Amino acid sequence: MKIRQLPDYLVNQIAAGEVIERPAAAVKELVENAIDAGASQIDIDLRDGGKSLILVRDDGIGMNAHDLELATQRHATSKLPEDNLNHIDHLGFRGEALPSIGSVSRLSIKSKTANDDEAWEIQIEGGEKSEPAPTAHNKGTTIEVRDLFYATPARLKFLKTERAEYAAVKDTVTRIAMAFPHIAFKLSHDGQVKLNLAAEQGDLLDQRHGRLSAILGKDFGANSFPVAAQREEIQLQGYASLPTYNKGTSQHQYLFVNGRPVKDRLLLGCVRAAYMDVLHHGRHPVVSLFLEMPPEMVDVNVHPAKAEVRFRDAGQIRGLIISALKHGLMEAGQLTSTTLSDQALGKMAVGGTAGVRSSLPFTRGASSVVPRSYAQGGLAENVQNLYSPLDVRDNDFVPQARAEEELEMQEHAELETYPLGAARAQIHENYIIAQVHEGLVIVDQHAAHERLVYEGFKAQMERGKIESQGLLVPEIIDLSDTQISLLMMHQEALVNLGLEIEQFGSDAISVQAVPALLSDKASIKGLVNDILDEIEEFDTTEKLQKSLHEVLSTMACHGSVRSGRRLNVEEMNALLRQMEDNPHSAHCNHGRPTFINLDLKDIEKLFGRR
Repeated sequence: MKIRQLPDYLVNQIAAGEVIERPAAAVKELVENAIDAGASQIDIDLRDGGKSLILVRDDGIGMNAHDLELATQRHATSKLPEDNLNHIDHLGFRGEALPSIGSVSRLSIKSKTANDDEAWEIQIEGGEKSEPAPTAHNKGTTIEVRDLFYATPARLKFLKTERAEYAAVKDTVTRIAMAFPHIAFKLSHDGQVKLNLAAEQGDLLDQRHGRLSAILGKDFGANSFPVAAQREEIQLQGYASLPTYNKGTSQHQYLFVNGRPVKDRLLLGCVRAAYMDVLHHGRHPVVSLFLEMPPEMVDVNVHPAKAEVRFRDAGQIRGLIISALKHGLMEAGQLTSTTLSDQALGKMAVGGTAGVRSSLPFTRGASSVVPRSYAQGGLAENVQNLYSPLDVRDNDFVPQARAEEELEMQEHAELETYPLGAARAQIHENYIIAQVHEGLVIVDQHAAHERLVYEGFKAQMERGKIESQGLLVPEIIDLSDTQISLLMMHQEALVNLGLEIEQFGSDAISVQAVPALLSDKASIKGLVNDILDEIEEFDTTEKLQKSLHEVLSTMACHGSVRSGRRLNVEEMNALLRQMEDNPHSAHCNHGRPTFINLDLKDIEKLFGRR
């Protein structure tokens, strides 16, 4: 067969297959053109998920008849004035979008500049282009794309349902809207307004916070912390969620480079690395991060849809993002998601409803002070004394008892000045109730102590090795030969983790020492089996070292105060004070909250006092 030149309409259809694979891609190209044109208001109207109609209207600078003629030709652009692909200042630059869309649809463009007296229109149908003609139109541009892919029926068959295509368009529009909060966006589908975003005011950080709250919801605005860092000419801004505000997928991570929405594996990996210490691998934070840098430091021309980028110094970008997120997490370390408190209050039943008795069988009288005697043992043993019926007619108080009670009140009033307050009780042998100045705190003792033990392990690892404690009687654990071989292959690494093992015959190991921070030496077998499960995922010691946080997390779970452990008041208050000293104490190693705050005013509302 002879080599021949492909006709222009077929070349454009091939280009359309690379750039415009679905309605969302067409919307992306058209909206980016509107932004490049300096629009302050962009309206998008869809029919049937964008299959039958995509209309994009803007109030940008517009085009005259000559511009319309050029804009619909391949590789015609106004966005590379110096013909330098290393210095790209606009979202679009290749000049492929309009001719590609026109080759597979019925395309109409109306436009008018501020200096022209009349507007112009051009039409393209399946690649056949008309001459520009006068029309009626205000300043700006309106582009109609009808019957997308009618000229390529095979591609039309690969489109998803109308609902799925609309969802993809909405995701595209919201991502672009995040990057340009000073521009107003409106998205309509089948005649209904689905998204209506006003232009945000204030400085850029305030604009971004307002736009993100409008798109992601007020919960994100209330449960996120600002991220701001700069390294040489590279600047990072944005917002990231607290670990306790997370999602089941990474779809809620919005990343931008010079205003361009990207789904870049390097950037996603940076987010994952920053949160690996505070979030379980099955959960994902919600983030919106904006990188700004000189155009020559990033190549945005490595992907047909410009969804991926390549950095000149990827290591510098990685270090900047991870350190900025970790710094923000540390600053916000003792905050938990406000939605947790709201949910807790919302689930509380008012007295006399939902099977809750409206009168309690016991009373403690006027004093809310935990007697000193409760600190001498577990609370469970003293619960009967705590709720002993008090005869209000009996006024024969012992002066010494009253003096001790007043002293207790003073001590606990002082404790209430701490962020996590004074421990009052332990319920269900796992939850600590603490009173703060304007409300109360509920603490999950196992989750809280698990975080503290984990941080202790990390601190010891930074010094080179986790401290171990020898066992008077070695623990013998039966295992299969493959399990023993795997453990012995990582024997040296396990020693650094405070776990010293030796092979004991052909079907067992002998545990000689365990991490000193372990609180329950009786769970050694469970610890070894859990660590074995972790390291079975890694083929080499090098991979094990890279994933030490997972192993340390497993060890911390075994080293923490168990659910069901009875604590006395001194132990509970000691745990609260340790939590206050740890910057990550608001969440356990899996991203679950360790405590929630309930404001007194909200509690009083439940009882009709406000």
